[in-house]
Amino acid sequence: SSIGTDHIDKDNLLQYLIPKDVKDFGLIPEIIGRLPVLTHMDPLDAETLRAILTEPKNALVKQYKKLFEMDEVALNFEEAALDYIVEKALEYKLGARGLRSLCEAILTDAMYELPSSDDKHLHVTKEYAENSLSKNLLQRLKAVS
Repeated sequence: SSIGTDHIDKDNLLQYLIPKDVKDFGLIPEIIGRLPVLTHMDPLDAETLRAILTEPKNALVKQYKKLFEMDEVALNFEEAALDYIVEKALEYKLGARGLRSLCEAILTDAMYELPSSDDKHLHVTKEYAENSLSKNLLQRLKAVS
């Protein structure tokens, strides 16, 4: 039973992946044999990334709030800031794991500075997230050059 070419979804060709395709791509048969199931995954959309960021019991936002709370700092996020984090994760094609990297880049300075300051509240706005992220990326670029 072969797949007729008139029924192939040309926008999602990876769903038809077979071990021979992976071999033709350059993976050695010894590795292919250790992969019992080959499958493709669709990229996560903005709504799903937003849910991952905020909804589960151990959501990233809740984890960071707890971390800051341990230092007696109240942490809040504007909706626009959360949307910005999701937007950047999509732009950089980072997926769900990239959400943590982005949050870390945005919050790292505050995590070190706020506990020893008189200010015990951090309200993350979109502007704060943009500034922190661009500053962090510039520092990384300077370190590389």
